[in-house]
Amino acid sequence: MSLDKEPGGSLSSPIALLKVVVAQASFIAALMFYLGALYTSSFYSYFHVSPFSLGFGFAEFVLQSLHLLKLPVLVAAIVILVVSGIPRLPTRLPLPDRVARRIYASVTALSRGNLAVVAAGLVMLVMWPLIQPYGWTAPLTIAAGLLLGQSKNARGGRPQGFRGRALPLFAAGVFLFWAVTLAAWDLGRQDAKLHADNVLHWTSVVVLSTAPLSLPTGSIVEENLGEGYRHRYRYTGLRLLIERKGRYYVVPVKWDAKKESIWVIPESHNTWIGLMPGAQ
Repeated sequence: MSLDKEPGGSLSSPIALLKVVVAQASFIAALMFYLGALYTSSFYSYFHVSPFSLGFGFAEFVLQSLHLLKLPVLVAAIVILVVSGIPRLPTRLPLPDRVARRIYASVTALSRGNLAVVAAGLVMLVMWPLIQPYGWTAPLTIAAGLLLGQSKNARGGRPQGFRGRALPLFAAGVFLFWAVTLAAWDLGRQDAKLHADNVLHWTSVVVLSTAPLSLPTGSIVEENLGEGYRHRYRYTGLRLLIERKGRYYVVPVKWDAKKESIWVIPESHNTWIGLMPGAQ
């Protein structure tokens, strides 16, 4: 008998358990990195900036993935977890026989209707432009239908071999991966649009320079403080998108993301940058 396993097959070695935990943690970290990179790319592409040019690292992309923890995504995740556990639901819950039989009948009806769920997802794909910005719900619905079809209730209690289960489960995994990819991209775009609509509330930027800067006129105010000041040119009316490694990505207060540029101002001994609160 192996020292790593008990007679029932469960892992008993601390090293084996640690390997399982590390493998799961690595998968979760990789998934969070992937989703964080997608979300960040979608967010900053709205502002015509690549997150990779900003120098984001692995940990920062992982943290960016936490922006996906929003109500629609959480509800979708709960739905998939419930759907995955539906076939075992009546036997797992400590319920009276009458209640368990009713739940079992409802679960059986839902499982046998898995093709209808898949068909609904396919209809949503056909109606793709009409369900934006929630297009990710289409592959999610298809995945839910495929998972429902793997229960014994959906097959009338008939056994199914490994090959018969592998293809639908693989397809469900592909559709789930597609759904989370679309969700990350769509949420990044939505958050960027919302952020762009509130430029006035971004962090205010004051720039002092030894020489005039070629900043656009209009909402940006240029002041000449006089020869007694080293940094004699003062610019206000700017808002900060992000600062990375001494480079300040700024926009005017009256800024149109679809038409106007973002200005990148590097901090140096000739340029001083001050940060202040935006409109409260």
